[in-house]
Amino acid sequence: MEASAKERRYQQRKREIIDAAAKVFAEKGYHGASTKDIATVLGIQQGSLYHYVTSKEEALEEVCWEGVEGFSIGAQHILAADKPTIKKIEEAVANHLVPMRDRQDYVIVFNSERHHLPDDKRRRVGKSSRQYEAVIEEIFVEGIASGELRKDLNPRLATLALLGLCNSATPWLRKSHDFAIDQVVKAFAKILTTGVVS
Repeated sequence: MEASAKERRYQQRKREIIDAAAKVFAEKGYHGASTKDIATVLGIQQGSLYHYVTSKEEALEEVCWEGVEGFSIGAQHILAADKPTIKKIEEAVANHLVPMRDRQDYVIVFNSERHHLPDDKRRRVGKSSRQYEAVIEEIFVEGIASGELRKDLNPRLATLALLGLCNSATPWLRKSHDFAIDQVVKAFAKILTTGVVS
């Protein structure tokens, strides 16, 4: 059933609020931010936020959830595609780094602020994060089984290498304009798939 105009307006406003929360948390950190800061970004009264999110904590949960959900969905599509493993690894790197161009605040908050969530909510977000890691690992498992990757490759360690390399770049990409995201994606993918030896 199609959403009513009122529901669409509500969802649009909530989207704006979560975007503003991501911006504020990325800039100030969870403890340094307030719901007043979020309202100020939008030019609305602080009390107006509570029609959409009940607390700063709920806003953080929404931001973190979106921060990890996009990664997981993208990785599942990559795994399911009928492509060579090397191409899948390249696309997995892009899936992890391109959001630093399009959804930078969400990535930063997920990486640096999710530990502020209460235990139950942190576990929910953490479960999705582990599922994402499992999908990346399966790309390596399939590549080893097909003979496209080395037989002695440890898929778990390869997954940690890919994610560690990408995650270490996120703070740098936020501040540096030395390289475009696409350049970094290509360089990291090449390092992961062919190494650094000539």
